[in-house]
Amino acid sequence: MTASALTETSPSDVPEDPAPATTTRGWGARLAPVLAVLAGVAAVAAHATRYGHWIVDDAAITFSYARSFADGLGPVLQPGAPPVEGFSDPTWMVLLGLGKLVGLFDHGALFGIPDYVLFPKALGLLFTGGILTACHIAAKQIFTRFAWLATLIAGLTLATIPSFVIWVVSGLENSLFAFAVVTLAVTLFVAVRNDRLLTPKVALWAGVMVAFAALTRPEGLIYAGAYPLTALFLLRGGLFWKSFRLALLSVAAFAVPFGAYVVWRHAEFGRLLANPSVAKQQGLPGIDALKRPFELAGYAGWAGVVLLALVIVFALVKAPWRRSLIALLVPLGLGIVAYGVMVADWMYQHRFASPVWPLAVIAGTLSAGELLRHRRALLRVGIVVVLVGAFVPSAVGFAAAADKFAKNPNITACLVADRFGRGFNTYADILGIQKASLLLPDLGGSSMTSRLELVDMAGLVNKPIADLVHDNDLAGLRDYVFDTVKPTFIHSWGPWAAGNGIALDPRLDRDYVLIYSSPIEGLRNGDWVRRDAVTDPAKLKAAQEYAAKTIPAVAADRFGGPLDDCGATMKPGQTITMPGTP
Repeated sequence: MTASALTETSPSDVPEDPAPATTTRGWGARLAPVLAVLAGVAAVAAHATRYGHWIVDDAAITFSYARSFADGLGPVLQPGAPPVEGFSDPTWMVLLGLGKLVGLFDHGALFGIPDYVLFPKALGLLFTGGILTACHIAAKQIFTRFAWLATLIAGLTLATIPSFVIWVVSGLENSLFAFAVVTLAVTLFVAVRNDRLLTPKVALWAGVMVAFAALTRPEGLIYAGAYPLTALFLLRGGLFWKSFRLALLSVAAFAVPFGAYVVWRHAEFGRLLANPSVAKQQGLPGIDALKRPFELAGYAGWAGVVLLALVIVFALVKAPWRRSLIALLVPLGLGIVAYGVMVADWMYQHRFASPVWPLAVIAGTLSAGELLRHRRALLRVGIVVVLVGAFVPSAVGFAAAADKFAKNPNITACLVADRFGRGFNTYADILGIQKASLLLPDLGGSSMTSRLELVDMAGLVNKPIADLVHDNDLAGLRDYVFDTVKPTFIHSWGPWAAGNGIALDPRLDRDYVLIYSSPIEGLRNGDWVRRDAVTDPAKLKAAQEYAAKTIPAVAADRFGGPLDDCGATMKPGQTITMPGTP
């Protein structure tokens, strides 16, 4: 053994199982990691069954774009619509489009479940498996014999966190984003552990992973600092310029693919930012950016968070692999910062925290393993009792959060598909209107089922409205709606009814006639049709009678059982022919 080898050897490098390997032990060693990963995925899937076939409505916007790309129509929400980058998750959209091309998505039912439910949820579980595989790779660097146990504990812990599970199976890109960020973090962890951080290969790979993350979620851009910051924190004497050059290489490896996409975006859409980023008015962070990360601590439970921090601090002080832990904590810190600076999300259960949970769980599990290692049996028992005890309040809070969400989830794509897509298709058929447009704030399920030209009141898929919303020009927005767009139908509800003033504008009563009014006290909610589009009073009355009978039944069906799906397929032109039945 060389002198350098003697210097680099630490207690954690010594094999924990000196017994000679047997065939049985060999098979066990191979199977244990696989079973640990599968058990974690199964636990996440079991938790996910609480939310049934729920898919959040925003996910269906990406579904519609994936459909258009797969059908050769380009980046459009609907056939014939102008190109608008109304999605902020290109990599996820591509995966869904590929699913459609191979017959796994947007075709019908698979195993009795609509593929628009099954395929994205299956992808979410697949990437959960990827996260746990990355966890095992990191654990293997530290615990030769019990890496599988660390992986199992991490998987079972993640399965208890509603925020993680809900958004993994929401139909959105969260699982893919979390997988990309965790893969980046574990790459840095392993590289430091094996003294390969300052190599071109690691710098390039880190940059590519950041580009992938940034093309999956807008806040993925922040992880461009992961490699440079890790190199800075772990800087050793005489290596500054090498670290600096490799940091530039990593940033370049990110900038080239991401920059190519931005060039395409500008050429295709005339924007440097995705349209949703413009409409959501993402800007420089304010004082709330300092407060919002504490929301995550409150959600997870302060007792558990404080103990997690203490365990990690112990590892930073005592563990022979403390430098590797720093490489894991840098992306975790960036994830927490990203959560703070993002515009507050209207959706429940901390949607933007998806990478934070697995990074915190992996760091905590590895650190707890170090705390338990080389301790006497009685002391280990005591430590485990303290760790479990601190987690009990968190588990109680998680159970309450899961129950609350199951009873009242974020607006489901199926409610929107029925209420606004199929519902307004039926209005148009009853009124005898062949070509019509619809202004509304919910575009997911409606874009999958509507045959009408949709106009996005929120501006996510509409460039002129996005610009007006971004500039807070609500008067200009109302003028654009009533004087330029002149939609055939208008729907407004809840915060939209008063927020943009469209439902309160006198031109609504002047130019439109009410079909249906939602019974929500203090708000002007309802469905309207342009007066000049109604040629037969009898047809208008029929539409009003249909709405009075059917719309409450649809709403009651979806709100009373919002975790159901809405049929084997969602296709443009579908109608509702019976109350509450698609």
